[in-house]
Amino acid sequence: MASPMLEILPTLLKRANDTVNNTHTGDFDLCVDITPECPVEATIYGYYPNLGANAFFLALFAACLVAHTYLGLRYKTWTYLIALWFGCLGEALGYAGRIILHHNPWDGNGFDIQICCLIICPAFFAAGVYLTLKHIVIELGPSYSHLPARWYTWIFILCDILSLVLQGAGGGIAATADHGSNMIDVGNDLMMAGIVWQVITLIVFGSLCTSYALRLRSNKNNLPPKAYQLLHTTRFRAFLGGLALAYITIFTRCVFRIAEMANGWKNSIMQDETDFIILEGVMIVIATLCLTIFHPGLVFPEMQDHKLKGLSGVTEQEVKEVHQSSPEDGSPLGYGRK
Repeated sequence: MASPMLEILPTLLKRANDTVNNTHTGDFDLCVDITPECPVEATIYGYYPNLGANAFFLALFAACLVAHTYLGLRYKTWTYLIALWFGCLGEALGYAGRIILHHNPWDGNGFDIQICCLIICPAFFAAGVYLTLKHIVIELGPSYSHLPARWYTWIFILCDILSLVLQGAGGGIAATADHGSNMIDVGNDLMMAGIVWQVITLIVFGSLCTSYALRLRSNKNNLPPKAYQLLHTTRFRAFLGGLALAYITIFTRCVFRIAEMANGWKNSIMQDETDFIILEGVMIVIATLCLTIFHPGLVFPEMQDHKLKGLSGVTEQEVKEVHQSSPEDGSPLGYGRK
């Protein structure tokens, strides 16, 4: 009697072990909270999002949202206001979603909010950077630019919209797909495509900016006096430095997101919160602060002067008029402002 029992004992133990393993590595569709059967390690991120870091990011983006509302209304930089307003709002909502996940990593609503908002919103900050180049070219000289000044806004904002559509569609599909569904991979691929397109757009934009800066530098002795004066004011240099830093941090964040999503959900990069905080959160915080502290209404009022003069669809002749006309104080378009 003992011998048959000993013979089947290993089989029974194996079946019991398989049952336990299946419980922890199987289907988690029914998980709604942390339990022994639904551990935090089985969630997509595999951790409880840090409450302090996410609360800090939420508060900072909310403060920048208020600041941009005031500055945009004060200086009437409407398009810049729209881009930065939606960017700050989306980031604040995204980190609110991560705070929800801190309390319950299985919360579907928290995951949906943060994945959609934090994926797409940096594109709005990139748009804020793109919007300024046309006005910089108008002030410093369109003859050194490879493209007519008015083209920059149209080309790069349209590219940014395409990036937003791809990332938004991908985030929406991934957020609403059933666990284990192929649609999750479809959503991931669309988000990847949107971010890759955003990186390509940023590279082209950076290349054009670099080329313009080099051509400007090589012809600095031939610049119109008013353009030369503007280029050497502290406020304008601070504006350019803020834009450059914002560009670098947005680009860094996008490269990180590509690496994070390249190996699908639950990969080691995606489950490293420190990398996320530094390369996503801190990078976009720096970009936002640059675009807020060095707001064009504060340090580049010429951008608003163009709108007041009706130069939204600027032509070469109108650019010449910008350098020839003078306001009532005798200082061409505020070039004397420090």
